[in-house]
Amino acid sequence: MADSLAGKLLVASLSLTDANFFRTVVLMCMHDEDGALGLVLNRPLENEPVEDHLPQFAPLAANPRVVFQGGPVQTGSALVLGRHHDWVITPTTNAVVRRTALLDLAQPFEEVGPTLAEVRVFAGYAGWTAGQLESELEQEAWFVVDPLERDLFTSEPDELWRSVLRRQPGKLAIFAFAPADPSVN
Repeated sequence: MADSLAGKLLVASLSLTDANFFRTVVLMCMHDEDGALGLVLNRPLENEPVEDHLPQFAPLAANPRVVFQGGPVQTGSALVLGRHHDWVITPTTNAVVRRTALLDLAQPFEEVGPTLAEVRVFAGYAGWTAGQLESELEQEAWFVVDPLERDLFTSEPDELWRSVLRRQPGKLAIFAFAPADPSVN
């Protein structure tokens, strides 16, 4: 296996037409020889306010304050991504990018809540078995790019795919202007 992609963004290429991942931006949270786990950052579930599912996190929820579809795996489970005011490393820290980590939902909210600046709640996640993601990368299904902290909690998730591509150097930025349906080009 090549280097871990944890902490990177996977941006769906135009060849990735699977409805679960079409024009998605996935934050890679874990990646090793056993597989990978990521969260789709640009699929808000409009009619699912955070307060209806995890009310303790509602005051900290980034706009839009709804649950996001994190991916097609275990959609009945919740994952919470939290950005801390200051970075404090603890035995349960699952750091992803800078001061942002996957939260341990078994930890009492009273302990973690005061350290958080904002959160994003996800239903499910994107998962890959050993070698599956590497195969997709070889098929050029994904562009791998570095995240900006603002990507993780964007208030404009519908624009994230384009905005991440637009800021990339060279030819990669051109993909941001591709129509959703190439036949209309």
